Amino acid sequence: MSRNISKTNMFLSWLLGAVFLPLALLAGPGLISFASPGHAASPGSGANHQVPVAPVAAADLQMAVFAQALDLVEKNYVEPKPVKDLIYGAIQGIVGTLDPHSSFMPPDEFRELQIETKGKFSGIGIEIALKDRVLTVVSPIEGTPAFRAGLKAGDQIIKINGVSTKNMSLMDAVKTIRGPKGSKVTLTINREGFTQPQDFTIVREVIPIISVKARVLDGGIGYLRVVNFQDQTDRDVKAYLQKFQQRFSSCKGLILDLRNDPGGLLEQAIQVADEFLDRGLIVYTQGRSPQQTMRFYAGQGQPGETPFPMVVLINEGSASASEIVAGALKDHQRALIVGTKSFGKGSVQTIIPLEDGSALRLTTALYYTPSGKTIQEKGIIPDVEVKEPEVPVGKTREKLRDEALDRHMRGEMLTDKPWDQPVSQAELDRDPVLKKALEILRRWPPKNLAQKAASNR
Repeated sequence: MSRNISKTNMFLSWLLGAVFLPLALLAGPGLISFASPGHAASPGSGANHQVPVAPVAAADLQMAVFAQALDLVEKNYVEPKPVKDLIYGAIQGIVGTLDPHSSFMPPDEFRELQIETKGKFSGIGIEIALKDRVLTVVSPIEGTPAFRAGLKAGDQIIKINGVSTKNMSLMDAVKTIRGPKGSKVTLTINREGFTQPQDFTIVREVIPIISVKARVLDGGIGYLRVVNFQDQTDRDVKAYLQKFQQRFSSCKGLILDLRNDPGGLLEQAIQVADEFLDRGLIVYTQGRSPQQTMRFYAGQGQPGETPFPMVVLINEGSASASEIVAGALKDHQRALIVGTKSFGKGSVQTIIPLEDGSALRLTTALYYTPSGKTIQEKGIIPDVEVKEPEVPVGKTREKLRDEALDRHMRGEMLTDKPWDQPVSQAELDRDPVLKKALEILRRWPPKNLAQKAASNR
């Protein structure tokens, strides 16, 4: 018994005393910090450090109780259970008392997360989150099986393969939805306007992530669509900006479309925002630990650089990293924000790798826009609200989806065509949000942006 208590005490002391050492930051949905396992700080490591004797004794007692319970289960449960399964179950129980975004990842789940950050995985191409404790679609990734099946931001996933998602953790849901290429998964969806939940059966594919797409508009205006923030997003944004400059001699305006962008790498979001800012704070995080309080600034702009007019498009599917970019450009009056309120996902999860290849995902901070506003559950409010078009009389959403799918299969969607082919009037008429953004750029500067800039002088 004493052996088990000692072993468990050592395990928990290392686990609870691990030092957070951020290696990389991600967002999507949610800001994530990767950390390396560390060691508990020595009681004498600080000049004014005082050891709280009573709490330590209480913690030792609780760890002894934990070890006792583990030993009793291991020796007396009706069926033998591997110690690893018991330890994993205990850790899952610990994080289950926290919040919906904290979780424990066994080695296979942690490897899957690492693969996803490379921009390719096998699944249906959907970003999900727990909103009001209901499994909710943040955004279907454009061009994926989920997108083609007609899943939408805000859809509530009631069941997965007939199993209720009530009380299902986010990681369990992700693990269940993903699977081998060619296999099927059935999601039972509840959506505003549905008289009852409907089943969507989707065939899984290997999902290659194309991060940035582009088109040009008449009058020297460029259009960039950032699908999500992956390893090469900033590189691709720079490449298209250079192409716009070469085509137009000088860019007269830019529309940055972040609609249905669920997030991705925070580092990339910062770099993309930095492309359009010549100074100032981009985003900051704040949590209990000083190591979770970080500030990220734009680099100094090039001498003589003239900023072009800019409009950013957002909607309820814009989350996390895309909200960082929109929030920074809005607070610095660098761009006008057009569309509808964004999703509102602004909590920071720190990923702490453990020694056996598993990892903890802990909510450790919130992130804030340069003006000090939290995005968590608040979202980014557009300067100009423009809603997506309503379903025309005599048509259904399913019919519109089928028509869009047909256009996509024929290569007729907005970003299916070559980047240097100008957007047609018919394409603009199908997208009133983009159409409004173009109107604003043609009449630049808008009064409300000019008034904001003047009030901040």
